[in-house]
Amino acid sequence: MAGSPTAGSVRIAELVATLSYAADLGLGQPMAHCMRKTVIALRLADLIDARAQDREATYYLGLMMNAYCHADATEQARWFGDDIGMKADGQDIIDMNTAQTISFLLRRVGSHGSGLQRVKRLATFPFSGYQEMTAFMATHTSLGAQFAEQIGLDAASCEAIRQAYELWDGSGAPRHLRAEEICLPARLVQLAGPVEIFSRRHGPEAALRIVRRRRGTQFDPAVADLFDVHAAEVLDGLDEAANWSSILALEPRLSRTVSGPELDQVLEAIADLADLKSPYLAGHSRGVANLAAEAARFSGLPISEVTTIRRAGLVHDLGRLGVSNAIWDKPGPLTDTELERVRQHPYLTERMLSKISALDRSREIASRHHERLDGSGYPRGLTAVSLTASDRLLAAADAYHAMTEPRPYRPSLVAEAAAVNLRLEARAGRLDGEAVNAVLKAAGHRAPARREWPNGLTAREVEVLQLLARGHSTKEIARQLFVAPKTASNHVEHIYTKLGVTSRAAATLFATQQGLVGSYEAKSSQ
Repeated sequence: MAGSPTAGSVRIAELVATLSYAADLGLGQPMAHCMRKTVIALRLADLIDARAQDREATYYLGLMMNAYCHADATEQARWFGDDIGMKADGQDIIDMNTAQTISFLLRRVGSHGSGLQRVKRLATFPFSGYQEMTAFMATHTSLGAQFAEQIGLDAASCEAIRQAYELWDGSGAPRHLRAEEICLPARLVQLAGPVEIFSRRHGPEAALRIVRRRRGTQFDPAVADLFDVHAAEVLDGLDEAANWSSILALEPRLSRTVSGPELDQVLEAIADLADLKSPYLAGHSRGVANLAAEAARFSGLPISEVTTIRRAGLVHDLGRLGVSNAIWDKPGPLTDTELERVRQHPYLTERMLSKISALDRSREIASRHHERLDGSGYPRGLTAVSLTASDRLLAAADAYHAMTEPRPYRPSLVAEAAAVNLRLEARAGRLDGEAVNAVLKAAGHRAPARREWPNGLTAREVEVLQLLARGHSTKEIARQLFVAPKTASNHVEHIYTKLGVTSRAAATLFATQQGLVGSYEAKSSQ
């Protein structure tokens, strides 16, 4: 994967930097927060004369530390309401004492839902809530390290991601490492994050106050002292140092690039990352990508455009990460304000990918997947004259695939009902008739039911895994499959053991990657 960038290739650093934008949105921070944090950590690494390997790991950890912070956003929203708002406000916890922290958390837990729901959450949060929050961090680091391995990062970078939430005094997670058991890159980035936020919001003195207060508890004393002495130079000119081109220039080694099938594999991993935003989206992006590509083949488009459309499908929902799960998972009608937030997500996708020139065509198609021929779509209200054949195919594929998936406000439609609805959209002048016909023709070529399941799963365990991936609790799984709750619980336990995972998010990712949930697969070879 190493070498000079060529036409059609994408630098790994470009893709990682794009994921840093996604993390910014999920954290409720302005875009470039993670880039600025990375510059701070790298400047500290230079002052400490870090080894080249540690500097490389610091670079990738700074950009990727929070890439999976949305993986359990549904669970976060159940506890705290607006998951993004919670994470944005939660950055201030570092400046709170214990009583203030407890008060903040309890206010959030009691901020939404009916009176009875609030009472139940407040009663259970001190026990199960805390355990879940710890589990969240284990999920984020394990999935992040897995992704880092997929894109070819070295062992030191992967290990730094696994240690991202460990704290100097041993109170971090998930392994409670302490002091120099924690690798240097993790210690540098752990300090750089709060420093970036507090210096941006309140000025350098606020950042210094935080570092001095948390010295020896959250932060490595040596790193804290280094920042104390060199704060001015570490924080100088961050805006210029953390822009797109400057960040790419900081990539520690010779540019790593991917193209062709390797690029597709990385984009598939990014699609899976985006779809972890909600159980209702499990496998959605892969499914839309495969369906749109097959429809493009039926439409006679050249193979290069088929590839472009498939890549557009893989990245089309990245912008969803910038919208709270309190909206995506809401069972009832959305307010006007909530609808406006939803309408922003294709624009956010376009913004995140705007700097990767090799994906320009895919980005443009992806940003238009909710546009409609009659101008009723979003975010720009484009009309037929502005929408290409590829735009129309992806829009039809996304609409059909979404209809066949469950949503919080409706169950999934059977294929026949989805086809009827899609044709009605064409007759109403919103979707293109030829694109609809191509998508429906492609949707008729589904892979036959599997008889041998991956990792030794049984057919029943696959059913349980599919429901688990959609966010159903053990009791709900038992009710839907007409088995005892204990039986459902045993199935979940066996699934986790066979997959080697410990969380719903990790099980969902496996199900998505194996095409067990959400993912349309064509009968013909890809």
